[in-house]
Amino acid sequence: MSAARIVVVGDALLDRDVAGTSTRLSPDAPVPVVDVDDVFASPGGAGLAALLCAEPPAVGSVPAEVSVTLLAPVAADAAGHELAAALGDVALERLGHEGGTRTKTRVRSAGQTLLRVDEGGPGTPVGVSAAHVAAVLAGADAVLVSDYGGGVTRDPAVRAALEEHARTGTVVWDPHPRGGEPVPGCALVTPNAAEAAGALDGAGPRELAGALRRRWSARAVAVTAGAEGAYLASAAGTELLPAAPVRNTDPCGAGDRFASAAALALGGGADVTAAVETAVEAAGQWVAAGGAATYRTRRAAGTRQRPGLHPGAERLPREVQDLLAEVRARGGTVVATGGCFDVLHAGHIASLDAARRLGDALVVLLNSDGSVRRLKGPGRPVVGQGDRARVLAALRSVDAVVVFDEDDPRAALNLLRPDVWVKGGDYTPEQLPEAADVRSWGGEVTVLPYLSGRSTTAILQRAGRER
Repeated sequence: MSAARIVVVGDALLDRDVAGTSTRLSPDAPVPVVDVDDVFASPGGAGLAALLCAEPPAVGSVPAEVSVTLLAPVAADAAGHELAAALGDVALERLGHEGGTRTKTRVRSAGQTLLRVDEGGPGTPVGVSAAHVAAVLAGADAVLVSDYGGGVTRDPAVRAALEEHARTGTVVWDPHPRGGEPVPGCALVTPNAAEAAGALDGAGPRELAGALRRRWSARAVAVTAGAEGAYLASAAGTELLPAAPVRNTDPCGAGDRFASAAALALGGGADVTAAVETAVEAAGQWVAAGGAATYRTRRAAGTRQRPGLHPGAERLPREVQDLLAEVRARGGTVVATGGCFDVLHAGHIASLDAARRLGDALVVLLNSDGSVRRLKGPGRPVVGQGDRARVLAALRSVDAVVVFDEDDPRAALNLLRPDVWVKGGDYTPEQLPEAADVRSWGGEVTVLPYLSGRSTTAILQRAGRER
């Protein structure tokens, strides 16, 4: 299968993070003094959206292979060259750029932003050829418009090409209050609640989704509402697609992750409901992993081996890699457990809570639907792997979920290499086939007793569903 082709159109900028330590106030003003440890730079705005399209999230209905092109104004200055060089595998189609490169510099300490300094701009495109824009859009499986208020979505030539493409192609539009309105015919428009209220005042997100769909002549509108999830208005009506709770509270970049995941899913052939479900889950994972600041720091590290990671770990989902690196960098203990978790019950909760207490993070290795069928029979699972993973990830005791397709977890365990492997049952660790693997990297195997009288099979038998 050939790679899905995604084109990102919008306003690119350069994000810089000045990271350091602050332990005192300045003697000449009541402001914190930051002793700088490092400076990280990475593409922002539509540049970040393009990078996220090139790194599909490990959730939902997204194609595994993509090729990404960014169409954006980029200035011919040092910051513009730095931005272009940092795009990696993303192909850049330059538009003329008015003024110097738009740059956002954040001064950060202990994970918090103390100050942001904006430079450059205005970034308005100059010398745009409608034929050039149309040629870049041609053949795209999905086009993502990432509006950061720099003027791309107000340019007549860009708008004409996008409107023509939307007649037959797939356009996802992530709007901005200072940008142009979405062109008619967009497959999906993704304002957040504040942007939606600013575009059409006087209603809640559910009502706004439907009203904006009509106003913008869009096929669908998804109003993102933070921890609630997203309100999707389409030809089928309006519904809330809820988000799983997350522990982190820094939402920076979540809108880009949402829009990029939706564009990837639609470009891969998913319907709009599945695409928005995927986008909600991807945005939640993004926030849980630390948001844009953590992402920029990780990219700045380049190919350097992160603490605690080993060859093969790159095959794990990105959010799991980040979790492992973070826990092990501070000397923490990674715990893992596994199972089908087909119908979640009190016994599962007790085992997961007990496992989590053995360390600093708990990763659940979850049997895929095919694996469960081979182990339990053709009538199982009752609940699909996507829903089982989502329910587990929402639990307070669970930090990450990895789905594996084999009949036992050894292959997944050898990628994860936890410090402690936990199983429930009435056997000894020596009876577990994976025990030798765990001990080969210095891990510990622990068996926890089941909570008496609780099992999925018993529940299904009582419900008359076991075959």
